[in-house]
Amino acid sequence: MRKFNLTPDLTPLYRSAIGFDRLAKMAEHAAVQNGNTGYPPYNIELLGENRYRITMAVAGFSMQELDITSEGDKLLIKGSKVAAVNDERKYLHQGIAERGFERTFQLADHVKVVGAELENGLLNVDLLREIPEALKARKIQINSARSATSNTIES
Repeated sequence: MRKFNLTPDLTPLYRSAIGFDRLAKMAEHAAVQNGNTGYPPYNIELLGENRYRITMAVAGFSMQELDITSEGDKLLIKGSKVAAVNDERKYLHQGIAERGFERTFQLADHVKVVGAELENGLLNVDLLREIPEALKARKIQINSARSATSNTIES
């Protein structure tokens, strides 16, 4: 039986695009990452032009059992369920997952976490993209060739 490679070959991108190697590595990493279980479920919302919100369903977790870390371009949300010492409960059906989790999000340049709140079993993490003035688009004045040479001669 013939085996097909489903991971994309991004070598042509490396040859023709300068400075996009980080983006290509992220795409390769996402294509090979098989450990994504989908737990806990989450949404990513666009709230405004530069505002985002990650909403994660963390039913059964308290604030003390959740940890949010932002370092560089990575956001890590971790849940560690503390087991009850004398848990005498006997479940007939246990549909609420009470296992720990780690979910990592890759943040774009200039995106930072501005706040987080836990309400009704939903963890909301608010993000904001702040583009520095030096990187924002600016209008360039166009001079005519005559005015440029006459300014040079007069000086």
